[in-house]
Amino acid sequence: MTLDEFFAIGTTVTLGSYTFEAEAIKAFARKYDPQIFHIDEEAARKSVLGGLCASGWHTAATWMKLNLETRMGAVWSGPGPAPEFGPSPGFKNLKWLKPVYAGQTITFTRTALSHRPIASRPGWRLLTLRSEAFDSSGDKVLEFESAVLVKVE
Repeated sequence: MTLDEFFAIGTTVTLGSYTFEAEAIKAFARKYDPQIFHIDEEAARKSVLGGLCASGWHTAATWMKLNLETRMGAVWSGPGPAPEFGPSPGFKNLKWLKPVYAGQTITFTRTALSHRPIASRPGWRLLTLRSEAFDSSGDKVLEFESAVLVKVE
């Protein structure tokens, strides 16, 4: 088995779906993003967004939760020990493309794009992912590029 096969380079994996209920939206927002259109339904209706919607950070955090629950699907059968996933050095190009309104179900995906050795950390690779989320109409509501360090020796 190659690392490309193990990481499923180029294959989009559905991580799962989550329904953003009003009370969960408000609870997250009160704790982390207390903007009026996330915590007050009447004020949200009068806002530019027109209704109670989830914080973008709530949608991104939900992607992360589902991503961790959906580990790489392949079982390592290559030479040497199985690759070990480490921390993420970050993400870029985070975009909240459409509001996620109370009651909407969002489906989250990840696509492994590439991996490369890390010169400063022998035995480690940087795996790059495209991370996305879609509403029930198929419209993209979230996208970002993320990365994870993977020990391969």
